[in-house]
Amino acid sequence: MKNHTLLYSFLLSLCFLISCKKDTEPTPSEDFKKEVVRNYANIVYHSYSDSYEQAVDLQSKISIFVATPTAANLEACKTVWKQARIPYGQTEAYRFSGGVIDGENGKEGLINGWPLDESYIDYVEGGTESGIINHVAKYPNISKNLLIELNEVGGETNISTGYHAIEFLLWGQDLYDDSAGKRPFTDYLPNGTSKNQLRRGQYLKAVSELLVEHLAELKNQWSENGAYRQTFIALPINESLEKICSSIGILSKGELAGERMTVAVLSGEQEDEHSCFSDNTDLDIKMNFKGIRNVYLGKYIKMNGQTIEGSALKELFERSNKEKAEKTYQTLLETDVLIQQITAPFDQLIKIEKGNNDGKIAKAISSLRRFSDKLVDSAFSLGISAKTDKDE
Repeated sequence: MKNHTLLYSFLLSLCFLISCKKDTEPTPSEDFKKEVVRNYANIVYHSYSDSYEQAVDLQSKISIFVATPTAANLEACKTVWKQARIPYGQTEAYRFSGGVIDGENGKEGLINGWPLDESYIDYVEGGTESGIINHVAKYPNISKNLLIELNEVGGETNISTGYHAIEFLLWGQDLYDDSAGKRPFTDYLPNGTSKNQLRRGQYLKAVSELLVEHLAELKNQWSENGAYRQTFIALPINESLEKICSSIGILSKGELAGERMTVAVLSGEQEDEHSCFSDNTDLDIKMNFKGIRNVYLGKYIKMNGQTIEGSALKELFERSNKEKAEKTYQTLLETDVLIQQITAPFDQLIKIEKGNNDGKIAKAISSLRRFSDKLVDSAFSLGISAKTDKDE
């Protein structure tokens, strides 16, 4: 009888252990977590490298245009500017983590500052004398140092450098429903339209050179032996993972769904879209989300077609809590579908969908927020406290 009792107790204990093992997922190893972080760092480097190379091409086209201002050379600059936004838009997923892009002394405000008050740089409708370019006495010499010193002086919309400064100098104001801005190439032609043509060319060359220099710094910091990459990899593993998760969580919910999409669709105002001079905002949104997807899936496709991939958050979450991970992944896929339905030009779509809670933009916004919440839930299963807003 005693033996039967012992056998019964043993079988109950065995069943309990089997049940517990079935109901919980194995804890991801520290080595696997490190693989995820190393792959992330590799993806960051390659996407900044692509951004740098595209900026070099843009700088080259701008130099040709300024030397020989023609309609064809201006169009070539516009084409390359849009091309350059493809890799850089994906790097937005690396922000909001206190790193070299937007930590103390970070370059984000100099590279992608937005929104931009165009009258701070050049003439606008009703203000032919406005801007740094037209204030000859105050700023007799346009230089890279001057543009850095003036960036955000007197207000956060006083942007003097970066992609959007270049965008405005190429397209001019977008005052049209049927197209982007229509700045004439003669704005750069000696004795052409809109005075201070040579200064405008000097400004455009200086700001494009700065963009290349700032992107080179980011690329170098994240290179295999780069200073920030080594610092990031050396952090306690959960701290690195928290930065990774918070970056895409904040971009998805607070930044992309919030400041870049909700503000625009509520106001219906063209000035509230991201690339408001070139009508490139729909591509900006898609590339921002692609950056989120890259990080989550641990995969980046370079501009030359090469694929960079390895261990990813998706698998890390699956090893921690498969059910939560599946919900996060499915929400990512659903959001992707909705993001792709946002059509160009964005400035016309926000007018059509202003105040519409069932429009394409509103649906994408809701899905971006859901993804961010699911991401936080999955991260929590790993003991990671991810953020979804810059102010948290």
